[in-house]
Amino acid sequence: MIFPIGDDNIKGGYKPFVTYTFIALNIIIFLIQFFLISDMRSFYADFAGVPLEIVNGEDLHTLFTSMFLHGGWMHLIGNMLFLWVFADNIEAILGPIKFLLFYVAGGVFASFAHIVFNLGSEIPSLGASGAISAVLGAYLVMFPKSRIKVLFFVRVIYVSALMFLGFWILQQLFSGFASMGPETAQTGGTAWWAHIGGFVFGLALGFYFRKNRLTYPPLA
Repeated sequence: MIFPIGDDNIKGGYKPFVTYTFIALNIIIFLIQFFLISDMRSFYADFAGVPLEIVNGEDLHTLFTSMFLHGGWMHLIGNMLFLWVFADNIEAILGPIKFLLFYVAGGVFASFAHIVFNLGSEIPSLGASGAISAVLGAYLVMFPKSRIKVLFFVRVIYVSALMFLGFWILQQLFSGFASMGPETAQTGGTAWWAHIGGFVFGLALGFYFRKNRLTYPPLA
């Protein structure tokens, strides 16, 4: 098993309050889901994104609400770990307001990417993965030489962001194309195309941010 557990942070003690707020919101909503909601099917029907409904112009609010829902503890922990490791540097560059808008827009774009490849699906889609994938795409462009601290089974190693995120997106692409069969589309699972769409959105905005900011604060 491979998990990112840290990276080279921007020097200067910037506190990523928006990132921390998103992490807190996701955890609080998850706790509400699993400890206070008795009818999960109805809850997901109201707040998770169903591609067919969105295509028909219904429940458009789920484009936003779905990115704060998670299907289980490991789903939540994995997403929040990636958000905690990678989002702070992006927020330090953009500032809190622009980062908030970037994150939400990335999540919505990721949802649309998932819908494009699942137009007739009635399976609810949920999770922060699409928005976090946008963060990863921007990070790859803006901090390609940053060192990612990785837990590799029981050993801690360091790899470049280019290597770690390059491997990550190749894995998503492989899984995304493998999931395009009609049988797979009807059984649900991971929304690979949301990951890919969010990542592409982050890449595009990352190039824009990099082009319009010639200098970056030094990394620790």
